[in-house]
Amino acid sequence: MKLSILDLAPVAPGSTVSESFKASVRLAQLAESVNYERIWYAEHHNMSTIASSATAVLIGHIAGQTERIRLGSGGVMLPNHSPLVIAEQFGTLAELYGNRIDLGLGRAPGTDPVTLRALRRDPSAAESFPHDVLELQAYLAGESRIKGVEAIPGSGTRVPLYILGSSLFGAKLAAQLGLPYSFASHFAPAALHQAIAVYREEFTASEQLAEPYVIAGVGVLAAENNTRAHELMDQAKRQRVASFLGRGRDQEFTEAEIDMLMSTPQAEQILDMMRYTALGGPEQVADYLEHFAQNTEADELITVHYPLEESDRLTSVKLTAQACALTSVS
Repeated sequence: MKLSILDLAPVAPGSTVSESFKASVRLAQLAESVNYERIWYAEHHNMSTIASSATAVLIGHIAGQTERIRLGSGGVMLPNHSPLVIAEQFGTLAELYGNRIDLGLGRAPGTDPVTLRALRRDPSAAESFPHDVLELQAYLAGESRIKGVEAIPGSGTRVPLYILGSSLFGAKLAAQLGLPYSFASHFAPAALHQAIAVYREEFTASEQLAEPYVIAGVGVLAAENNTRAHELMDQAKRQRVASFLGRGRDQEFTEAEIDMLMSTPQAEQILDMMRYTALGGPEQVADYLEHFAQNTEADELITVHYPLEESDRLTSVKLTAQACALTSVS
């Protein structure tokens, strides 16, 4: 089973962005030592608990402090940027760090409508996503679609592209372009099986990829025992509900207010995002991930580890690797 990690550079309660980045370095170094396949960082904006907005910058920082593990975006929200700029950014990373860099692409804004305007993004920009992917791919291949314009750096690096999605649109596009497909089942579980089926049925081979390749997102919380795992999961759920429902508030929710929120329909909808989660001790987590991989026929799982505190998150990462036989680390 190939296992990877999606790191949002979470900012824990009472912590800082700077501390979050240091934690991401330690996470990547641990993941490399226990043989995870890759780590991706997601572009989000205006979210106080997520620090991975400047994705390419963070990838470069992590790459400079690791040696082997693949690093990439999961993903860059391409309509927020010009394809040329992204080709230059990831071309720079490829020239610096060689064949360790991935470029996952999404078409969502990664934020709310107000922040969308602050990004200077046209709300209709998502409609040009397929064209922008092709333009970006051409820059990286050294076959620019715009006469006289080359990505420098970037041209000829052929950084591998991945299409990210949470609906059938991304599945169909990835199949049409012959690119790997990563489904965001860790926060948008509804269309998981249908999207993967459509992708596999409609896949057309390309220069980058001869056969379909599916990466499925899945939540993970592994702890020393089942009781501790459920305690940490309760904390993670409360933090997620408070984060989603508290956007725009001047003050944080009190614990009593969160207690009330947890029983609302809004909270139920938010928590359904975590429908696919491996939870428990190492053996339970390994069994869940194996079943999930078989059920989805995914070629790789990208794990999102839910513990709020860094020490618990690192424990989850290490126990999962050991239980899934990625490594023999004691």
